[in-house]
Amino acid sequence: MPPVRPDTPETASDFVTVGRVGDLPAGQGRQITVNGRFVALFNLGGTFHAIDGICLHQGGPLAEGPLTQCIVTCPWHGWQFDVTTGALVQNSRVGVTRHDTRVVGDEVQVRLHD
Repeated sequence: MPPVRPDTPETASDFVTVGRVGDLPAGQGRQITVNGRFVALFNLGGTFHAIDGICLHQGGPLAEGPLTQCIVTCPWHGWQFDVTTGALVQNSRVGVTRHDTRVVGDEVQVRLHD
């Protein structure tokens, strides 16, 4: 994941607290809503990753799919996405949007990208 730019008064408020570190066990995902947008949040061994939560195929809930290493499989039809980049495994030229994450104290925060 690329480094998060330093906070400035303009960017500090871009992040939204979405939970606490202990709320999401390692190796699991959870659907959250950030500013009205469905986001899939994953904990990979203590590192949090966020991608758009709706599968490109037919709108399946990505956070409900099984997670193997860094790959989530859509529970509806098996499309697979790398949760660290958002790339579709079957065709890396397309994918879902990846969002920045950070941990501040024990809070998990997400910053959306278009």
